[in-house]
Amino acid sequence: MSKHRAILALAATAALALAGTGTGFAHAQLKQATPAVGGAVAAAPTEVALNFSEKLEAAFSTIIVRDAMGKRVNKADAQVDKADRTVMRAMLDPLTPGVYIVEWRALTADTHKTEGAFIFRVGE
Repeated sequence: MSKHRAILALAATAALALAGTGTGFAHAQLKQATPAVGGAVAAAPTEVALNFSEKLEAAFSTIIVRDAMGKRVNKADAQVDKADRTVMRAMLDPLTPGVYIVEWRALTADTHKTEGAFIFRVGE
């Protein structure tokens, strides 16, 4: 698969994931992301940090980061911050310049589920 087609496939996946995300009341909404949603960073980040509008249940909330070819590039250590349960983090493998997609699922303390995805770019 060419690099251009892989990027388009990732963008389509992100759009579909976001289209299925409910924005109903009392659901955890993604308030902020580092790297930023749709953003570009010059230096490769070492982690992804997501900040939500509600406290999350650690056992059922996840982050997966993939490169343009679909390979997982985060360590399997995604976790909700114990000091601030509205924040979830995942450590990243060393990233090269390119496009990456972040897929997340969040379950709030009151059992509402949300999920979504977004793309960020490193270098280039």
